[in-house]
Amino acid sequence: MKPDYRNWMPRGMIVGLGTAAGVLAAGSAAAVRSRLPMGRTAKHLAGAALGLGAVGCLAGAAWSLYAREMFSYEGGRQLSRQIIEGIAAYIELPEGGVGLDVGCGSGALTIACAKRNPSGRMVGIDRWGVEYASYSRKLCERNAQAEGVDNAAFQKGDARHLDFPDETFDAVTSNYVYHNVMGADKRVLLLETLRVLKKGGVFAIHDLMEPSRYGDMDEFLRKLREDGFQEAQLLPTADGSFMTPWEGKTLFLSGSALLMGRK
Repeated sequence: MKPDYRNWMPRGMIVGLGTAAGVLAAGSAAAVRSRLPMGRTAKHLAGAALGLGAVGCLAGAAWSLYAREMFSYEGGRQLSRQIIEGIAAYIELPEGGVGLDVGCGSGALTIACAKRNPSGRMVGIDRWGVEYASYSRKLCERNAQAEGVDNAAFQKGDARHLDFPDETFDAVTSNYVYHNVMGADKRVLLLETLRVLKKGGVFAIHDLMEPSRYGDMDEFLRKLREDGFQEAQLLPTADGSFMTPWEGKTLFLSGSALLMGRK
């Protein structure tokens, strides 16, 4: 039995873009040959517009195929695995300690942290919404079983309002989650996650942390230190550490950064 961590680039998106390209291309040809009572120029303009749409969808499908190959856990670049293991390397649990993974998806990061900390245990939470229908709690549990991991548990949860008291966990982590929480202040999400971290606990939160999403992170780091955090750093990860700059640019991940430290 092998784990199935899915692919960050869903197959359905590639199929959809490819289908749309075919439909638009057919529509372009049909528009030019149409016998509808419209001028020749209008027919050619309509055909050109549909043709451009087809080219755009085809380009999107090609890029999606590239991204899917890059992210695959089973072969090729295995970029997803490298990112997950890179984050997990920062998570240290004391004997009997408990860590939290916010937005665990298929359980990859939760399980990686659990494997690195066999004397502790990890809890992975996710809302597993309809927009991520291929991810589920059962999938996470099957993956943990496939990896031979028995110190990881999974449950429903919301990153905006964590259902845990202050200072519950010895470590907190997350990967590419908060930028997907639409309408939420990203730094408020970070503070909510750090709220449940014990004093002395470690954190490693990875996301697309451009100023357009997160604002001034230097200011945020200063505030954490003023509030008594022992350590707080923001490490770029598209600089060769988790991925090359070229990979970051072509996969639109150039803003990737790891917020890490100790409370």
